[in-house]
Amino acid sequence: MGFSSSSSSSCLPLRAFLIIIVEVLFCYNGGAIAVPLKESVPAVIVFGDSIVDPGNNNNVKTIVKCNFPPYGRDYIGGIPTGRFSNGRVPSDMITEKFKVKKILPAYLDPNLQMQDLLSGVSFASGGSGYDPLTPQIVSVLSLSDQLKMFKDYRNKIKTAVGETRSEMIVSKSIYIVCIGSDDIANTYYSTPFRKSHYDIPAYTDLLAKSASSFFQELYGEGARRIGVLSLPPIGCVPSQRTLNGGVDKGCSEQANQAAKLFNSKLSSLINSLNQRFPEARFVYLDIYNPLLSLIQNPTHYGFEVGTKGCCGTGNIEVSILCNRYSINTCNNATKYIFWDSYPPSEKAYEILAHIVVDNKINKFF
Repeated sequence: MGFSSSSSSSCLPLRAFLIIIVEVLFCYNGGAIAVPLKESVPAVIVFGDSIVDPGNNNNVKTIVKCNFPPYGRDYIGGIPTGRFSNGRVPSDMITEKFKVKKILPAYLDPNLQMQDLLSGVSFASGGSGYDPLTPQIVSVLSLSDQLKMFKDYRNKIKTAVGETRSEMIVSKSIYIVCIGSDDIANTYYSTPFRKSHYDIPAYTDLLAKSASSFFQELYGEGARRIGVLSLPPIGCVPSQRTLNGGVDKGCSEQANQAAKLFNSKLSSLINSLNQRFPEARFVYLDIYNPLLSLIQNPTHYGFEVGTKGCCGTGNIEVSILCNRYSINTCNNATKYIFWDSYPPSEKAYEILAHIVVDNKINKFF
């Protein structure tokens, strides 16, 4: 039996309406609808550097801080929280994508409540790296320090909710590791400590070995869903253009090549760990190519400036050099890919989080 054309055509408006509703709901949830319905994510736990540090360095004796204006001017209430951006950072956005919460707090936040702990925190410290020397140079928290804090975190939640629930939280949480840029940009190319003893192939081997040890230690502590971000095109951030980009301030190809070499080793390491630990999910998250695409095609993504930051001149200001007295700080950071001379702006982070994470969510389960 067939249907009349009038009946068929009457269904079209309803069908179009349903499609629109689905699309609106998907956009409203920022893509978080992609989380499998039967899967639970009790918490998101983050390790890393300034890209995902929501304010741990506020409570560390280091000059690598940003808990002052104009940092945070586009954050909730215009508050400088210690996030190295004008607003939220990737740790916040990724946490929201997994439907946990909109803001991921710093573990060292003195106002932290138990409910904050139970739904996840960030242990990241701006200026840290895979290379143990990198955090020592600027007196920030190393990956070993961050792992020690995670062990302390486990004990706290175990005391609060008991062993069974705490083990469930640890095993089912999403773990994000975002670190390594400072190893290449700062420790290797800006100090003499490693360059005189290692060429780039050897140094990236050192980084990969350190990364492998950390991932396995994290696995040993109960983590099973671990996402690892690659290095970005470090040579194209404004500070590297200024320092190593020549008269034209182009991208530093040597820094970009170093990042690409490490990324190839990191990707291979992730594949190896998945084979070695089949009950875990190690997910490689490529940030290199998406960020490079933004930089090379800024107008395509709604930006006007991709070669310098919003703060001050945008060429060298970062951390304490980007402050309330910085001259020529832009009025609208949404026009800029970079907030200062190193970290991207909140708008760029939002676009990158969408590109990098959304189509990989299912790989965590």
